[in-house]
Amino acid sequence: MQEGKLIIFSAPSGSGKTTIVRHLLSKISDKLQFSISATSRPQRGVEENGKDYYYLSLEEFKQKIKNNEFLEWEEVYAGTYYGTLRSEVERIWALGKHVIFDIDVQGGLNLKHQFGNKALAIFVMPPSIKILEERLKLRQTDSFESINLRLEKAEKELQTAKLFDRFILNEHIEVACEEAEKVVHAFLE
Repeated sequence: MQEGKLIIFSAPSGSGKTTIVRHLLSKISDKLQFSISATSRPQRGVEENGKDYYYLSLEEFKQKIKNNEFLEWEEVYAGTYYGTLRSEVERIWALGKHVIFDIDVQGGLNLKHQFGNKALAIFVMPPSIKILEERLKLRQTDSFESINLRLEKAEKELQTAKLFDRFILNEHIEVACEEAEKVVHAFLE
């Protein structure tokens, strides 16, 4: 199997990484395929298994950890695990495509560490914590407590931006998407 490259987008929740990744998938669909993460958290709203995440029970997730089926995994919040299945990356490479990730900061750094120069790790930077808070509230998907947890985590994650290959400031999403396109095209050439 021909191994492709990995493009890793990480950021605090609400920074715009998902919007940027979706933009790239629409513009470079011939070269990129999205890596679907596995999680032990329950489905929300209209999310679909195998499209948004691979939803696993806590027991299934822990068994896959024991079986070394993850490239990386993490207990992001108490009792809530997220991870990248080895089989997912292999599936995408088998299609002859490069893998693009929308992944939390620690997971992104773990993948970069494992794959070195085959991976491009990009940190999406919010303009400020205050703007990040406003974006999280506007999404209307999280409780007040959840938003506060995400903001606490974001403050720690912002300290890791320097560990990434590149960072993109998302003050205006159109500009951030354009910059991401340039960076990704250059990496894939």
